[in-house]
Amino acid sequence: MIKVKINTELCIGCGACHAIAPEVFAINDEGFAYVKNNDFDEKNKDDVLDAVESCPTNAIERKDK
Repeated sequence: MIKVKINTELCIGCGACHAIAPEVFAINDEGFAYVKNNDFDEKNKDDVLDAVESCPTNAIERKDK
């Protein structure tokens, strides 16, 4: 199982994570990403991992449990 977290110091709000995995990531009123659902199931895992890899600033921190 993995968990993800957005490093708000690095996020530039490009929206790639939300475009790839909208069930896990969202964009707040200020235009930056946040994790809205860290209890995603295995079927969303590949999308989440793609979002982690696609982040241009490496703002998505991944923690394997």
